Amino acid sequence: MSTEQEREDLVAMLADQRAIFRITLRGIDDEQARRRTTVSELTLGGLLHHLVSCERHWTSVIVQRDEHAELDVSKFAGEYVMAAEETVAGLLSTWDEVAAATAELIRTVDSLDTSIPTPTAPWAPERVWQSVRTTVLHILREIAHHSGHADIIREALDGANSTRQRAS
Repeated sequence: MSTEQEREDLVAMLADQRAIFRITLRGIDDEQARRRTTVSELTLGGLLHHLVSCERHWTSVIVQRDEHAELDVSKFAGEYVMAAEETVAGLLSTWDEVAAATAELIRTVDSLDTSIPTPTAPWAPERVWQSVRTTVLHILREIAHHSGHADIIREALDGANSTRQRAS
């Protein structure tokens, strides 16, 4: 497989996973997006907020390649919360911008094999180096992982889920 084809495959897979998550949000208003429907603290809006933040974070890790970066865990308190001033439409618009920047980065980064440093964290105090490819695949995994959470939350909210909604 050519490098260009691999890059386009990654862009397409990310777009597909984002589309599946977005299907789960169809017809949801801001109030519903903030509603807890399970014993978990997770909400559809909170998951959307997290995915935008997560993708933005990991693409900045690829760009900055900071060998001294530390994850700022103080920001985690609001990581899975759709803030009062945020809206589903606004977060989706921001995610479109982040997604376009991610696609451009994947297409133009020097090499998917380039090894980059990841930020240290309390649970990962030793610096880890991983390829750009692995970092992009981490973003893909985050979106896919939280799409499952979103489906459960949505089903508990009104019985809808992405599988049924994809068919309609």
